[in-house]
Amino acid sequence: MPSLAASRSTSYHPAFLFKQHVACRQLANGISRRQQCRTGSISARRSLVVRAGDWNPPTVADTKRKFYEGFSRPIPGIYSNVIQELLVQHHIMRYNKSYSYDEVFGLGFVSVFDQVLEGLKDDDRTALFNAYIASLGEDGNQYRKDAEKVEALAKELSGPSDLKPQAEGGDLQKTLATIAERSKEGKFLYTKFFAIGLFRLLELTGAKDPKALEALVSSMNIPQEAVSRDLMTYKGVLSKLSAAKELMNEMYEREKKKAAEREAEKAAKTKKEAQTVDA
Repeated sequence: MPSLAASRSTSYHPAFLFKQHVACRQLANGISRRQQCRTGSISARRSLVVRAGDWNPPTVADTKRKFYEGFSRPIPGIYSNVIQELLVQHHIMRYNKSYSYDEVFGLGFVSVFDQVLEGLKDDDRTALFNAYIASLGEDGNQYRKDAEKVEALAKELSGPSDLKPQAEGGDLQKTLATIAERSKEGKFLYTKFFAIGLFRLLELTGAKDPKALEALVSSMNIPQEAVSRDLMTYKGVLSKLSAAKELMNEMYEREKKKAAEREAEKAAKTKKEAQTVDA
């Protein structure tokens, strides 16, 4: 086993348009166009208000604004686009009606975040992490705490075969069993962060055989194809970031060498001019 944007629509709801159409059709029954259309319009608007009150999540723009309010420092270009993309994807997951946070999801996101931003200073990475999670209305400390908890539990297992959903097992097995049952009932929102969390747990048990991942995914009642696709995408992102970092390091070393050469030339010129004056 290898190591490892949406905005609110302003268009009317179809029910609204249908009610308007029906209202105006009733002219044939002698009902006033103005009166009936107005009645249908008010009814539809009331219906829309009720639905909006039941579920009115923030927009992607709202989340981004909160993030930048919480983290006002400049983000290096190599990380900025990745953070933007992660935040949009995370927002869509977070405000899906089927979303429910769990420790494996938390571990998956923490793993992604730490690997993607490993080049940042610790203080900057911590501040960025907390601002990111807070912008989604969640607690960064809870993510870290849960990630550390399940990592420790996975390390205590005797091997990959013990990493499975089991209602009568240890804390980690019970957590997996709860998630597997929700998935079986169609009440679980699968995400790429969850897939990465599962993979990380397997790594911590010392798994080497790809079949260990297949067995765990099958026992969790989640689609194997989706997990494989998301893990490959994740590995691709890490590879691109690694290549970009190497390029940046090479550019930095070249600039450092050129700066040293310019300083040496400047010092030699100054020395030569001083010798000329003395002569």
